[in-house]
Amino acid sequence: MRSGPVRAKICGLKTPETVEAAVTGGASHVGFVFFPRSPRAVEPQVAGRLAASLPETVTSVGVFVDPDDALLESVLADVPLGMLQLHGAETPERVAAVRARTGRPVMKAVAVSEPADLDRASEYLSVADWLLFDAKPPKDENALPGGNGLAFEWRLLHGVEIQAPWMLSGGLTPENVAEAVRVSGATHVDVSSGVEEAPGRKSAALIRDFLGALAPIRR
Repeated sequence: MRSGPVRAKICGLKTPETVEAAVTGGASHVGFVFFPRSPRAVEPQVAGRLAASLPETVTSVGVFVDPDDALLESVLADVPLGMLQLHGAETPERVAAVRARTGRPVMKAVAVSEPADLDRASEYLSVADWLLFDAKPPKDENALPGGNGLAFEWRLLHGVEIQAPWMLSGGLTPENVAEAVRVSGATHVDVSSGVEEAPGRKSAALIRDFLGALAPIRR
């Protein structure tokens, strides 16, 4: 059933110009990365100012990788986050604990490369508010857990009944996002490296192109 536009999260933002491009382009979520090894990492004080500028219609998402409680508390002291995204090896028990401790909705990333990986998602259905399906990172000890510009086979998600809201991520660009939505059936997508001029450097023009590519699509 066609019920509305496909919505987008623009992740890894660090500047007022790119936040403005995301908001004016119609993004439903914007992401701020709090993982020091990422080229998209942002200082909490900077993210706090950017998040405070968002309209109520846009959800600010803090992206963390296996965070301890001290990191969560220090970030939340500076940043008015509407959601936490856990992009590491967090167990269902840890997801539930983070959700209870912070009082924030939690989105859990699930790495996908084959059908069996989707089975892991069921472990989080009772503890996560959202799921995010991303490509598995390269088998390299220095690889980042996300934002690698890699896609998985989107067709794996086609027709799968997932009992929670979810986003599609991994290798999306202004050129392929419409096809990704068509093949996967996604109603929400998440992009980071696909709207960058270089790792960690977002392009306002590419953000506008990405959101413009989604504008005609209804699901």
